[in-house]
Amino acid sequence: MEVAISRNRVPIRLPEERWFHITEEHSEMAGYYFEVLETIEAPDAIYEGVTGEYLAIREANKGKYLVVIYREVSQEDGFVITAFLCKRRGWIERRRKIWP
Repeated sequence: MEVAISRNRVPIRLPEERWFHITEEHSEMAGYYFEVLETIEAPDAIYEGVTGEYLAIREANKGKYLVVIYREVSQEDGFVITAFLCKRRGWIERRRKIWP
């Protein structure tokens, strides 16, 4: 299991179970394991989710964005909920931007 450090300095886990879920639901994500971790550590922006989660976004390829949804449970622990690629980031930009 790999861990990324969020902008809030919280370790965010990416357990095998979550990675399996992500690649089963979004097969195009299979080659993006380390990019998911990099998106948590160095996002282009972070937005607030509806139920306390965070949405980190980073441009993956020209015109494609990697979105990683994660939760910070405490100052010492957090985990990835899901991740996916999208072409339009307008839907995410309607949310409240919390970083930068």
